[in-house]
Amino acid sequence: MALGKYVSERTFHTPLINLDPASGIFEISGKSIPENSILFYKPFFEWLNEYSQNPAPTTTLNIQLDYFNTASSKLVFDTFKKIEQIKTSGKGEVVINWLHNESDEDMQEAGEDYKTIIKVPFNVKSYKK
Repeated sequence: MALGKYVSERTFHTPLINLDPASGIFEISGKSIPENSILFYKPFFEWLNEYSQNPAPTTTLNIQLDYFNTASSKLVFDTFKKIEQIKTSGKGEVVINWLHNESDEDMQEAGEDYKTIIKVPFNVKSYKK
């Protein structure tokens, strides 16, 4: 059975998560401050684990968070490590794009920090709001 899209709509506390296995293009955007981060992200990680068994030739993760709490920062890191495993397993190429508002130095710094520990193409890009 083919893996379908994964979509979790944005709320005040949770980001939009839109994962398309056919194109390999993933988007996470908004705020990540759920009351229970582990519970919120559990179905996402289950989907990602299944996807990583047979990924698209190239997986592109576009992540554009306005804010995330400490609990979410660990899960963002875990997401990057899972994407990194697709490349290290030889199952596909990956690119991570960390997008931040050009005036948000904290989010730029967070992206730069992640970039130093993730061993796949990792772009930190600013945009005008």
